Amino acid sequence: MPYVPLTWLAEHTAVPAGTTAADLAAALVRVGLEEERIVPPQVTGPLVVGRVLTVAKEEQKNGKTINYCRVDVGAHNDAPGTGKEPSHLPSRGIICGAHNFAEGDHVVVALPGAVLPGPFPIASRKTYGHVSDGMICSARELGIGEDHSGIIVLERMLGADAVPAPGTDALGLLGLGTEVLEINVTPDRGYCFAMRGVAREYSHATGAAFTDPGLPENLPGGGVPAATPDGFPVEVDDAAPLNRVPGCDRFVTRVVRGVDPAAPSPEWLQERLVQAGMRPISLAVDVTNYVMLDLGQPLHAYDLAKVAGPIVVRRAVAGETLTTLDDAERRLDPEDLLITDSPGGARGARVLGLAGVMGGADTEVSATTTDVLIEAAHFDPVSVARTARRHKLPTEAAKRFERGVDTALQAVAAQRVVDLLVAHGGGTADPAVSDLDTTTAPAPIVFDPAEATRLVGVAYPREQVLDLLRQIGCAVAPAADPATTADDDGADDATAALAVTPPTWRPDLVGPAHLVEEVARLAGYDEIPSVLPTAPAGHGLTTAQRQRRDVARALAEHGLTQVLSYPFIGDVHDKMGLPAEDPRRRALRLVNPLADDAPALRTSLLDTLLDTARRNVSRGAAELGVFEIGLVTRPDGLVAGQGPGVDRRPTDAELAALRAAVPAQPRHVAGVLAGPRVPDGVWGPGRPADWADAVEAARVVARTVGVDLGVRAGAQEPWHPGRCAELVLPGDGERVVGHAGELHPTACEALELPARTVAFEVDLDAVLAASPDEPLQVAPVSTFPPAKEDVALVVDAAVPAGEVLAAVREGAGELAEEVRLFDVFTGEQLGAGKKSLAFALRLRAADHTLTAEETAAVRTRIVKVAGQRVGAVLRS
Repeated sequence: MPYVPLTWLAEHTAVPAGTTAADLAAALVRVGLEEERIVPPQVTGPLVVGRVLTVAKEEQKNGKTINYCRVDVGAHNDAPGTGKEPSHLPSRGIICGAHNFAEGDHVVVALPGAVLPGPFPIASRKTYGHVSDGMICSARELGIGEDHSGIIVLERMLGADAVPAPGTDALGLLGLGTEVLEINVTPDRGYCFAMRGVAREYSHATGAAFTDPGLPENLPGGGVPAATPDGFPVEVDDAAPLNRVPGCDRFVTRVVRGVDPAAPSPEWLQERLVQAGMRPISLAVDVTNYVMLDLGQPLHAYDLAKVAGPIVVRRAVAGETLTTLDDAERRLDPEDLLITDSPGGARGARVLGLAGVMGGADTEVSATTTDVLIEAAHFDPVSVARTARRHKLPTEAAKRFERGVDTALQAVAAQRVVDLLVAHGGGTADPAVSDLDTTTAPAPIVFDPAEATRLVGVAYPREQVLDLLRQIGCAVAPAADPATTADDDGADDATAALAVTPPTWRPDLVGPAHLVEEVARLAGYDEIPSVLPTAPAGHGLTTAQRQRRDVARALAEHGLTQVLSYPFIGDVHDKMGLPAEDPRRRALRLVNPLADDAPALRTSLLDTLLDTARRNVSRGAAELGVFEIGLVTRPDGLVAGQGPGVDRRPTDAELAALRAAVPAQPRHVAGVLAGPRVPDGVWGPGRPADWADAVEAARVVARTVGVDLGVRAGAQEPWHPGRCAELVLPGDGERVVGHAGELHPTACEALELPARTVAFEVDLDAVLAASPDEPLQVAPVSTFPPAKEDVALVVDAAVPAGEVLAAVREGAGELAEEVRLFDVFTGEQLGAGKKSLAFALRLRAADHTLTAEETAAVRTRIVKVAGQRVGAVLRS
């Protein structure tokens, strides 16, 4: 986000004395620039000018030479006889290890109580046999440069005549005591990534006078030189086969010769770069960064001796690579727009940089560079944005280009760099100028000023609308003749439509609605009344929505906690032990995953819910019960589709192709339980969660929506093969809609879950589809007493108890109010391979008291049906 120092802003617009960063934030928010934060001063506490009175060099045992200095700090001096060390001079004693200053020099002194960047608090301390009562500061220690070896000598920085008296506050002198505002800029307001744009917006908000530093007439020389035939040659070779417009439509080059490579950037420039969050590097680099921050035009400086003309702007060829300024080798994509040169006459053979993103290491300015080639170009925002994202290089230049840069700014920005290099580097500007310009002027927008009132709902006078459009730089003319400038006769006609031409720095203004937005913004959002619209009557929740909420509520009441997990997975299927042919392994892989270790979409809820359970267990959740309701992605049968254009409504065939390209996304419900299901207590020992709890939780889901799930033995990873149940919908074929049971020990170990963790997963969409359409009818409560009956049936040991229970219920018929399995017995008296299942029945009739004969008949039917269904016989 851009940083806005008040002192810098004041160069372009009239900022009243005493304005604070909070005042600035309040002004800018009125025009839509929100405050991100206010950055406090880098240095706090007493920082003053000091004059070195004496310097005593002392050799230490470790071979280091230190200076014990007496420094005059004006009103902050120790009183004679009261200092921390005896002295006949009113001063302070300070230890310093640097040697680039002498007696009589004026320096910057941090007194005890000051806090330097780091934070590094300054205190009085005894060292090297003396009391050091402060610190003499370098530029790096103050955060205004990278020079740590040398002390700031104010005579060299300011000139001998401009050095203030000892004791003068140095915070204001160095610009370190000021707050800096950081603002949040929306993507359509890229011009505010520069001090030029922020100053213009401050002028709109306050009415302060604004001087546009991006106009040629406001340059120190009063203009920019015209292009010459002998300028550094530049060619653009881009037919833009993958884009709608060429990647580069303007390219300005300038040359400055004889620059002193050791010349430092001026302190004021370094200070502003630091305030803007940048690190000073060298004069040539600092100047290009400063102009970019000031005007919004990214620039690049090349070592002229390393560049062979002509420069060719072209697309990359497959297989090309580039080592960028961050020393990373990057494999280039055919969509990447490149800056290349022509060593040995091979046109465009060597890659110099990624256009609008980052330069290459081969031609960067170094400590020996004396002749500098300056590039100021305009690149297609889409091309730059794609390249920056493709190579993960969100550079300051890319941030500006992808939001749109002023197409009239390149020559002005290049001239600003030339002037600064000549002034501070001792260079000479080459008279040759190259300006390849194929830009097109912004197209006029036919605009009816009454649209502002219609769309916003505020009665904006026509004159106010025209004035606000002119304020943002638009040219207003009668619509009949858009090429002419605005005139009072046409523009003030109360019924005439207008041709509004946006300024070159506002590429976001392309339609009437955008102009209306500007009118509303500058007139003040607070002028727009807050009218609460009347909400239309709705139909409430759909049946499916109500059922899903009922399911979630039922599971919560059953003792489980609902969670949400991200649907992205990595190698979880290996940990779950899924076979290679398992359809759940066919996952949809994302082109741009949020994490490299989770590039695919889950195919079951347990893919991500088990990791959520692991995280909870690792953080001490001994009694775990969690569930999730969410979508899974099944790409089977997926057909790749082509995205239609946005210039028309897609045809039915295109819509059908798009639907075929969308994978199936059924909604599932899943749960995981581990640890004690019933805790130990005064009532006795508890019990751990087991497979039956997982099965019961799944049946709770089905019963909530009026479906009775069948249960039978099954086998499905990651469940234990002997403790896994298939959950089936009753009916033809008994469709399997889920599984429940105990997880396999190997899966528990791989997933870092407690042993014997249990889980269930059910296709909720399938269960909801099987739920009855009619609402549940509550049966009348019978007032007649129940009859109780027990029946014990002997079956083969391999017969599931669930099948026997179903047979008992069928035999009991409508009289069965409750059927419950209460005992399982095996023993020699039953015979090998047999087991006895005892059921308790609660029978009741709606209209009379059951007789002994009726209950006996029910018992007989149960034995008969169970014998036919599962081969059961009555236990004698």
